[in-house]
Amino acid sequence: MVSDGMSIGTLNLASLLLQRKEGRQSHWLSLYEEEKVSRALMDTASLSSLITDSAAASSAWGGGVRVKNGKLNVSEDGTHHTPILQKFKAAGKAVGCVTTVPITHATPAGFSVTNASRGDMHEIAEQYLPLKFDVMMGGGREYFPPGLLARYEATGYTVVKNRDQMLQLNKTPALGIFNENGLPYALDHIQDITLQQNIPTLAEMSKTAIELLNKNKQGFVLQIEGGKVDWAAHANDAGALIYDQIAFDNAIKVAIDFASKDGNTMVIITTDHGNSNPGLFYGDNANQQFDKLQHYRYTNEWILNVVNKSFTPAQLIERIEAAQGIAITKEEAASILVHYEQLDEAGVYNPRKLPFRQLAAIQSSYTSIGWGAMDHSADYVELAIYGPGRDLIKPFIKNTDLHYLMLQATGIKNN
Repeated sequence: MVSDGMSIGTLNLASLLLQRKEGRQSHWLSLYEEEKVSRALMDTASLSSLITDSAAASSAWGGGVRVKNGKLNVSEDGTHHTPILQKFKAAGKAVGCVTTVPITHATPAGFSVTNASRGDMHEIAEQYLPLKFDVMMGGGREYFPPGLLARYEATGYTVVKNRDQMLQLNKTPALGIFNENGLPYALDHIQDITLQQNIPTLAEMSKTAIELLNKNKQGFVLQIEGGKVDWAAHANDAGALIYDQIAFDNAIKVAIDFASKDGNTMVIITTDHGNSNPGLFYGDNANQQFDKLQHYRYTNEWILNVVNKSFTPAQLIERIEAAQGIAITKEEAASILVHYEQLDEAGVYNPRKLPFRQLAAIQSSYTSIGWGAMDHSADYVELAIYGPGRDLIKPFIKNTDLHYLMLQATGIKNN
């Protein structure tokens, strides 16, 4: 289980919000409190940098070797390292991935294929076909044109495109493509009945995948990714970040509930790297300001995507207050709107170049949430293991160690 781009501050903020909003601890930290997991810190570096991208990070787990950022299990000398899901599939296990970003994205791809470029997502969609993995679900509809989907169906795949179809799945292999690009942020999803009816949550995808994969008598291996946590961190979007982390936490409950009944399943919970290092910072009104997040209805993406050159400061103030209960000043609104004269903000997952940085900077004085940057960090990250094999983990490991731990735990030889 991978909460992509989860700095320790993200885990912390989600837990604090749940405690103050619902009076409970997060499922992840409850496992710590109840001493049900073994815990470690993990070094996430890639071959080319102390700061990894998601492709090299997933490749470290998937292929057991550190590769350069941007690569999927391909070393500089051209060596292709067999991804771990292919190893498990060859050993007779059912395998799959579910994610809130395109199923062709770096994290699922690093467990599944080799490719010299993580950006070749059309090619990665083609690469998945002959592998005939049992369950693959997420976003990325643009990478699966009708002709390719027809070929999937011709080889025995059931292709589903909405929540109802997914809930009716009763056999594998299954391919679920629920949206163009990534799935909606959890916070926006909660407010939109149409989205709820058509697009499953990460917990729902996880539950369905586990039920399907568990039919295989030789066991299964499933990667579950909360990919939009990373996208929200890149945007410094606190509402998107925290509620997507909570959505990932809900998927943890699904996995742990299954594993606790099954008694023979290892659950690994971690992240591939930190991102943007958010935190709640001291101030006389920090508690009250942070509590505003309890009442957020929409993300910064929802706010900024509709704004245009014709917006007045009053209109923007009204939109932000309706979405998040924050009343910014006229001057602050004007400082955001000036960016719409020529949208120019650089950043990952921001194709329209919207002014996420400016809005986040303004929000900090209203929420007490601050940010270190808008990109990945070199932080060591949290790792927890539940179930049989939890004793295999050492207190401090490299990301590549997980590849061999998973093989050892399942008794699969490293070929």
